[in-house]
Amino acid sequence: MNAERPYIDKEHPKVYGAMLKAATASRTASHEAGLGDDLIEMVNIRVSQINGCPTCLSIHFPKALKAGVEQSTLDVLPAWRETKLFTDQQRAALELAESLTVIDPTIDRQAVNARAAAHLTTAQISAVEWTTTLINAFNRISIASGHPVIKR
Repeated sequence: MNAERPYIDKEHPKVYGAMLKAATASRTASHEAGLGDDLIEMVNIRVSQINGCPTCLSIHFPKALKAGVEQSTLDVLPAWRETKLFTDQQRAALELAESLTVIDPTIDRQAVNARAAAHLTTAQISAVEWTTTLINAFNRISIASGHPVIKR
């Protein structure tokens, strides 16, 4: 038996290919719902911070910058609740993302969705939740595989 951690994406490329297709479909749905890559990447980064996935962080920080997110905004992303740098829409998306990443039975998901609905359409809430679900999955793929940080 091999004690090495397999790159599960390489070991089962068809499964990983399906994940990539789902991520492409999710990003398309997000765009169709009116969400920009800036918000999508902030969600990807925040979830990856919570999960401690260095590989995904190394991928999504440059994408966020390319999408127009300011470095100063990314610097304080973990403390988004404590600053005025984030719009109501961004705050709603980040709260949704966090509530789906750390599954806490004491969090009232209905209340989270109600707060989000004040700033996001139903399609946008769904798109944020798909983005969150998929980046959580990609975090776990990279963590399980021990993927390296992408150096630029």
